Amino acid sequence: MNKIAEILDGVETMGIAGHIRPDGDCVGSCMALYLYIKKCFPEIKVDVYLDNPKPVFQHIECMDEIKTEACGEKDYDLFVTCDVSARDRMAIAGEYFDRAKLNVCIDHHVSNLGFAQINHVKGDVSSACEVLYNLLEPEMVDRTVAAAVYTGMIHDTGVFQYSSTSPETMRIAGELMKTGFNFSKIIDESFYQKTYIQNQVMGRVLAESIMLLDGKCIVGYLKKRDMDFYGVDGKDLDGIVSQLRLTAGVEVAMFLYEVETQTFKVSLRSNGPVDVSKIAVYFGGGGHMRAAGCDLQGSMYDVINNISAEIEKQMPKEQDA
Repeated sequence: MNKIAEILDGVETMGIAGHIRPDGDCVGSCMALYLYIKKCFPEIKVDVYLDNPKPVFQHIECMDEIKTEACGEKDYDLFVTCDVSARDRMAIAGEYFDRAKLNVCIDHHVSNLGFAQINHVKGDVSSACEVLYNLLEPEMVDRTVAAAVYTGMIHDTGVFQYSSTSPETMRIAGELMKTGFNFSKIIDESFYQKTYIQNQVMGRVLAESIMLLDGKCIVGYLKKRDMDFYGVDGKDLDGIVSQLRLTAGVEVAMFLYEVETQTFKVSLRSNGPVDVSKIAVYFGGGGHMRAAGCDLQGSMYDVINNISAEIEKQMPKEQDA
């Protein structure tokens, strides 16, 4: 595709969906496309499906119109996924995607092998929101669409600090800001702001973290009983792995939390030569070179040992460093 309008000819009904546990880029890209279609193609009946987005994204317009579960049989003319790297990563409405007359994937994950009839995947682009923006007509991007796109871009670039940030990323961000939304408020409230309990949990994880591989890998963890004690779930743990990554001398940060007995969600971040997406894919997950994740079963120590062994394989030898 060059522009989204190319796939809208003759479309009367359209569905949009994201991945499980939707992050800022997933929510931002799905909602930006939803708002754009409503504004520019009002004749199309469009639905957006997301898996219970976090409250921090309530600044995006029409969040109350999101469908959080598939209800009954529906046959869409067009179904689009945003920020979904593989078919099994779709949270809800997968049956609608499969039955649609045309299904499309808009994504930026290097691990995406193409699971739709049309796959618009740009693995070298910072975010799905940036990929999507280039499919829209810039003059038709109003303040509401711009705020959604900007939200996704800041979340997947760590507020423009990750290596995936390019001059083009910054140019687009500047164009979006011209529409007049409160960009600093979006950054503070959706990316940085934490509750008192979230700060307590982060402090505990940092205090109990361990160093492996001669200080090149840091590991933080949270067991289910501790999460129950604090009354938190996975949605409350954003930012922990990124804070671990900032530890001096660290090449890779690993954070894992127990979702149920001996089942862990693992987040990985890299500062340099280690491609954590390869490690995540090896264990059935996915992501990007510097940020990836997967789910693993076993004891906490088994999970740490298995992943750290794969990290070590990619670590430069002393003579190569």
